[in-house]
Amino acid sequence: MERVARIAGHVAPSGAATGLRPQSASSATSPILATLKGKISALMKEQVALKNDLLKNHGDTKIQDVTVEMAINGARSMKTMVTDTSDLHEVNGISYRGMSLYEVNKKLPKAPGGSCALPEAAFWLLLTGEVPTDLETRAFTDELHRRSSVPANVMATLKSVPIETHPMTQLSMCMLALQKDSKFSAAYDAGMKKSEYWEYALEDALDLVAKIPVVAAAIYRRTFKDGPGPAYDTTMDWAANYANMLGVNDGEEFKEVTRLYLMLHADHEGGNVSAHTSHLVGSALSDPYYAWAAGLCGLAGPLHGLANQECLGWLLQVQKDLKGQTPTKELLTQYAEDTLAAGKVIPGFGHAVLRNTDPRYILEREFALKHCQNDPLFQLVDACYQAIPELLGKKGKVKNPFPNVDAHSGQLMHFYNLKEENYYTVVFAVSRAIGVMAQTVWARAIGLPIERPKSVPLDTLKKLATK
Repeated sequence: MERVARIAGHVAPSGAATGLRPQSASSATSPILATLKGKISALMKEQVALKNDLLKNHGDTKIQDVTVEMAINGARSMKTMVTDTSDLHEVNGISYRGMSLYEVNKKLPKAPGGSCALPEAAFWLLLTGEVPTDLETRAFTDELHRRSSVPANVMATLKSVPIETHPMTQLSMCMLALQKDSKFSAAYDAGMKKSEYWEYALEDALDLVAKIPVVAAAIYRRTFKDGPGPAYDTTMDWAANYANMLGVNDGEEFKEVTRLYLMLHADHEGGNVSAHTSHLVGSALSDPYYAWAAGLCGLAGPLHGLANQECLGWLLQVQKDLKGQTPTKELLTQYAEDTLAAGKVIPGFGHAVLRNTDPRYILEREFALKHCQNDPLFQLVDACYQAIPELLGKKGKVKNPFPNVDAHSGQLMHFYNLKEENYYTVVFAVSRAIGVMAQTVWARAIGLPIERPKSVPLDTLKKLATK
């Protein structure tokens, strides 16, 4: 087995990269990268032709009326973006390139003996629109391993930050530190053609996705543990290697649940805060590192990426309040009644778009039923699943009383000994980097312009509304 240095030492020499224009995107290309670019190029021709036809022949066609509420309440449900990689249906949930997450988890390649789809296979699907073969997936994993060394300046930046700094702040800073070696930025400064934008965006996207687990694991080890953890291991798949570097559980089940989590959270169409922020910043032709660093700042917000840890915190408080009682549907119904009567919310139930149980929740529930159904915290999650949707539905106060993925994922992390709640959003970020980077590549591939919506003062909105 080939094993490289421990996490903190898995770095490239500080002088390895230069500010000069990188090699042509077509030179020194590995076979799997040539295959990947070929598939993207073929799909790109179709998508660009479709975009041009829509602009030429249907540019003035109205597809939605904008209401005053949409303008005031965060552009909710306004169809004003293009995101080809994924979509969010109110009943069926997220689809990756037209495939439901159930299909994705079933059809994508898996680790030997595993049952959870590999996240890097999902990355390939989002980039190409095709399910990769086992051979393509293994080669793609190797390509990510080849790009995984983190420059010394990035680790030096990380070491300079107090360990009390929030893990998401540390991650954002490291993404900006990586920007020094952006191939997109160097090529743009050297005068690349517009037709080359997507290739250099792809180079940065692959580099970023390859390096972010190494940085994220280093952040975990320095913040919550005693320093460097297990070695980076090129014999493992992308997700298993990340799970292993965390050093909290060396079992195969933890690697499997990490694969599942990172695949399920990879993409969520373009309207959520982190994806939209990255899209907006990238539309100015800021390179992928700038774009994702900005997206991470949005992901760190309590109304976006922190939902996972807030749900776990709520579950642990309920468990404490029950004082050892076995959680039942009846007990949780009463607890939820009391919570609502006190004017408090129950986190993890409901979704801005979904009007059904989140498929991501169901897939995590199936994993838990198979691997940890006797966990007391899962039994609490299960009792909530039986009690709370029915209660919220009867009260009629919410459009979707069903659980979303955040109601479950914290329990799985906690069960496998990843218990530091402030780190959960970093795990989310490692996963979401896949989708956001795929979106970034495709925004450059089909030539989406700089994003510039029009805003109006409230008094103008009043005049428009009453005209």
